[in-house]
Amino acid sequence: MQQSFSYDQLSSFTYSIFRKTGCSDSDAAVAAKVLLSADLRGIDSHGVARLSGYIRLWEAGRINATPSIITVHETPSTAVVDGDAGLGLVVAPHAMQIAIEKAKNVGTGWVSVRNSNHFGIAGVHAMMALDHEMIGMAMTNASALVAPTFSIERMLGTNPIAVAIPAGKQPPFVADFATTTAANGKLELLQRKNEAAPEGWVQDAAGKSSTDANALKNGGMLLPLGSDREHGSHKGYAMGSIVDIFSAVLSGASYGPWAPPFPAYVPMPENMPGAGLGHFFGAVRIDAFRPAAEFREHMDRWIERFRNAKPADPSQPVLIPGDPEREMETIRMSAGIPLADSVVTELQAVGNKFGIAL
Repeated sequence: MQQSFSYDQLSSFTYSIFRKTGCSDSDAAVAAKVLLSADLRGIDSHGVARLSGYIRLWEAGRINATPSIITVHETPSTAVVDGDAGLGLVVAPHAMQIAIEKAKNVGTGWVSVRNSNHFGIAGVHAMMALDHEMIGMAMTNASALVAPTFSIERMLGTNPIAVAIPAGKQPPFVADFATTTAANGKLELLQRKNEAAPEGWVQDAAGKSSTDANALKNGGMLLPLGSDREHGSHKGYAMGSIVDIFSAVLSGASYGPWAPPFPAYVPMPENMPGAGLGHFFGAVRIDAFRPAAEFREHMDRWIERFRNAKPADPSQPVLIPGDPEREMETIRMSAGIPLADSVVTELQAVGNKFGIAL
């Protein structure tokens, strides 16, 4: 069963919870906005369903509600940011804004982040660049839940990549995807519904394909994009590795199997080589390459041609990355955001801790 809540209801509740942890007014507002952007865009696995997880991390002393986010190294076009164990929901927008400011000055801006936490959906950070005639990029490493091709050991996270590209009359191109066949949050949603996972999402502890949505709890692993070698899992493995290196090895965060786990009850890895999770952001000023108006015109032409590609099934037209999420945002801002009863129960439990009603 599901219940629907308005964006304002959930935003006010989430903001109030973050304030109770000690977040400043501005940080709580940013964190709530970033978290709810996932629900609005239909990415339910990364929205308010994760609020209780952030609170457990804060209770475990792994999230600093009042971080001093600082730039520890920079050049005109690059920076390394230390998030001081703050909410990734707050650290990431701060770092992306630095990338944007650098791009304004020198054409491009690149920022690598260390000592952070889970930052929500990558797309919302990349999209910050759209209002500045820029292309935005965002990626992050994550809890090690993914087995490399041919392995039965968890070595990588779901490690998403997002790229947002402005157009003219057409809506922007926004690609936001995990480098695994499915994100862990989707497994969590299936677990709440007591449903099986599709073939190719996970393998069991022995490395055999499984449809058990609880496979990770039983020693199993998520699979790289492609699922197996015959279907190109080595490419998903490579993509996830690139994200891990850019986000963590480059910044000084913990990488690979040492990335801090999101569940607060999972022990931190031993001999961690860096601090916290890592992110990587890019902002590219379009007029550093060609006139922005000219680029927008050609992006419109690109989008229109692909949108009009002949479909295999006339009832299912070809989509542009970002179409489903944009349409869902319009629907949910009007009709409300549906939450599974189990998620509502979790949120009510969080609210009870702080005396805040959902």
